[in-house]
Amino acid sequence: MIQEHEGIIYKISRVYFDQEEDQKDLYQEIVYQLWKSYDSFDDRSKWSTWMYRVALNTAISFLKRDKSKLKKVSSEGLDNFKMEPFDPVMEERIEWLYKSIQELSVVEKGIILLYLEGKRHDEIASITGFSTTNVGTRISRIKEKLKHQISN
Repeated sequence: MIQEHEGIIYKISRVYFDQEEDQKDLYQEIVYQLWKSYDSFDDRSKWSTWMYRVALNTAISFLKRDKSKLKKVSSEGLDNFKMEPFDPVMEERIEWLYKSIQELSVVEKGIILLYLEGKRHDEIASITGFSTTNVGTRISRIKEKLKHQISN
């Protein structure tokens, strides 16, 4: 099941770290936590939803344990999320967006990652543990923060 959805782990590892070694360490820690907490999975939620929750919680805990690893992700670390732009203006806008995302907090990065992947507010709430209303509020605030960062 992990192999089927390992893209989730790669995305989270790359959003939080730009160094390959750190990404590998986080990847291993996420897999370990998934294995360790498998008994807590129940069939009421989708496997991928539960996996996102464990992976994001592991990433946040991993960063809290070793604050020296907490750093900004380079735009190269986000290349997997880029769509091929059709023109140079679009390329520049996408680059600005990724640079702005780098400035977000650990939790905000996780929420915006899920939002950019097209997850609904209720799915994000299920993954993060926030209420659906709180997710909507946080997304609105993150969008405003990104707009402000991009305009400066």
